[in-house]
Amino acid sequence: MSQQTLISVKHLSRYYGGLCAVNNISFEVKRGQILGFLGANGAGKSTTMQMLAGALAPTTGEISIAGYDLLDSPLQAKSAVGYLPEQPPLYKDMLVEEYLTFCARLHRIPNKQIDEAVDRAIELCGLTEVYQRLIGNLSKGFQQRVGIAQAIIHSPAVVILDEPTVGLDPIQMREIRHLITELGQEHSVILSTHILPEVQAVCSHVQIIHQGQLLLSDTIEGLFSQIKGQSLQIGLRHPPTLNILKQIDGVEEVEQLDSHRLRIWHHTEANPAEVIVTKSVASNWGLFELIPEQQSLEQIFVNLTTEEDELEEAA
Repeated sequence: MSQQTLISVKHLSRYYGGLCAVNNISFEVKRGQILGFLGANGAGKSTTMQMLAGALAPTTGEISIAGYDLLDSPLQAKSAVGYLPEQPPLYKDMLVEEYLTFCARLHRIPNKQIDEAVDRAIELCGLTEVYQRLIGNLSKGFQQRVGIAQAIIHSPAVVILDEPTVGLDPIQMREIRHLITELGQEHSVILSTHILPEVQAVCSHVQIIHQGQLLLSDTIEGLFSQIKGQSLQIGLRHPPTLNILKQIDGVEEVEQLDSHRLRIWHHTEANPAEVIVTKSVASNWGLFELIPEQQSLEQIFVNLTTEEDELEEAA
């Protein structure tokens, strides 16, 4: 698959009066990538999504969509974008097929191609059993599917989904996530969410935004490889003093959990597990438990945002 850059954002900022909602962010998204744009409510996610979709003008910065500058060539750039805002733009008194036909005409799809485009969106979004029903009579999950269908009706290169699973039940969430994964095979997808498992489930890349600033940008694999195995939980029937454990190569800190269990923090590239096993046998420490620990995405998110807040308070 071509690794063509379909979204390029450079030094993007947005102010509301004196409030800086998005602060000088830059990133790229390539074809075939699903980017999870992760942040708490009010972090700047929706503002960024609206600017990328051309629904909100940036205060400063540049946005390029499929090679077109959003300000210099807005029609070409916007034609390459499919956008699902947090509140889907549905006409609930219309039939599903009728609404999607209307959306196809809004996107200026030639009349001869409208039926094919509507049929494709209905099939891809799993709407075959409800396409002749009123949108207002559908479940919220199916309404979200209709919202995604209108976003992809014109086969855009870029699909932007703002909080697409909010308010859905677990089964509906799983279905929408599966749909997003399928979309990522043909499009570049940006998924804005504050739901951490959602990013882990469907995204190839992740960015964390906090108070309008990007704190992290990496692949999912790269993110977890950075933090994998930074601590061990060990159980010892006859534990030595903490100072003895701290002297083992690679050990940074030792935390006493209870009388027999400890957590050992160590350098990423210097795992002391083998040395601990050897010393335990030689010194009769009675090792009965050794568990490599890995931070969850939730822990990473909390750590990053907490560190940023502490830096701001110190300044």
